[in-house]
This record gives sequence, C-alpha cells and structure tokens, in this order.
Amino acid sequence: MVEAVQDAGVVVTGAGGGIGAALARRFAAEGARVVVNDLDADKAKAVADEIGGTAVPGDASTIVAEARDALGGTVDVYCANAGLASGGSEAAPEQVWALAWDVNVMAHVRAAHELLPAWLERGSGRFVSTVSAAGLLTMVGAAPYSVTKHGAYAFAEWLSLTYRHRGVKVHAICPQGVRTDMLAGTGSAGDLVLKPTAIEPEEVADALFTGIDEDRFLILPHPEVADYYRARAGSPDRWLTSMNHIQQKWEADGR
Repeated sequence: MVEAVQDAGVVVTGAGGGIGAALARRFAAEGARVVVNDLDADKAKAVADEIGGTAVPGDASTIVAEARDALGGTVDVYCANAGLASGGSEAAPEQVWALAWDVNVMAHVRAAHELLPAWLERGSGRFVSTVSAAGLLTMVGAAPYSVTKHGAYAFAEWLSLTYRHRGVKVHAICPQGVRTDMLAGTGSAGDLVLKPTAIEPEEVADALFTGIDEDRFLILPHPEVADYYRARAGSPDRWLTSMNHIQQKWEADGR
C-alpha cells in the first residue's frame, strides 16, 4: 500500500475506460475514495460501481465542484487524465485544434484554478497529469495532439516548479503506446510508431504508483523514453532527422 493515497479523496477524469479506469481501480485498491468522471455516464457508473466509487459524469473542465462535494468537501488527488488523440497536420480544421487545446490543456488549467486555493491554504495536494511521450517528443501525423500534449507537459512542469515548496506535488505521466481505444484510433501512424511496444493500462498505473512512492515528477511507463528525450535535447538535428525517417516510412507505407 502507498500510504500517501490511503483514504485520500481522488478524482480521475476520462476514467470510463483505458488508462483512466486503470488509475481509478488502482487508487481504490490502495484505499482511496474515488470519483470516476467520464463524458459517457454509463461507462463512468460501471467503473464506479465496480470499485465502490462515485460516478460524476460530464465535461472534465466543469466537474471539480461536484466531485469535491461527492468526496465530502476535499479533493486530495486530481488526475487530469481525459484527453483527445487529435490527428492531422497544420491543415487540420481550426475546430479540431481548438478542441484539442481545450481538452488536453485548458481542462488541466481550469481544474488547477479550482483546486489550488484549498491546496495552498492547507499545504498539500497532488495533481496528476496524463500527458504522453508525445509531450516530450512528438507524434507523426498528429500535429494537434503533439502540440497540445507539449502544452500539458509544460503546464504540469510549471505547477511543480511554482508550488512544490508549498506542499503541492505534481506528476506527469508520459507513456508511449497503451492498449486502449485511443491507440486503436491512431490508425496507421499508431500501428507504425506505438503499437509494437504498447503496454497495458495497468502498467501505466503501476508506473504512477512507483513514482508517487519515490516522489518523482516525471513518470515514464516506457523507460526508453528517457533516452529519446536525452537524444532530442542533446542533438536536436540528429533527432529530427531520425523522426523524419519515420515520417518518410509512414508516407511510403501509404499513410
């Protein structure tokens, strides 16, 4: 058991399936009281019923107050997990870009805005951001996703550096492929880049709990991402050339 989450009031957004459901199950197993959020009310209820939690369906940007009430007035851990895997290039419609920005970044900002006053007043709180390795690196064929996941990572990083001395702990989870419906929706780009090393959602939850226990900001369910991140920082042009080779292979395979 991870002592830090026992009897904690936890909110997990986008928890009707995939990584979110795995996180909700793990928090419940560790003794937390869990609010399960999802746009799909039936899926939220199914997971909540399974783990003895409370379903609070709806837009993740708007449910903090209701979730807080459901937990008796206090949110100890907030998992900003809901996300969109928006594909496309610079030519993607503006509404695609806007929705990706709203879900992948601004939902995190709005939640933090609601949560931080109470956390700072009492000197504790934990914000978990499900980002993606795309937030550290990039993803071929998915400009809106890549750009907004960079934004989600940047916001989590900013929260941590700004408030860690005031008791707020932040974790950024950055997996590569995870066997979820979202991966299935990435099409040929996901098949090429993500599927060969894809892991189960439960492995992402395991990585988070190891990170919580070790008090680490950056959570890498695929450890090799650390090497890719170092290569990107140490030799950007070499790294971009390598990524461009993947882009060319994707194009040659018919996209």
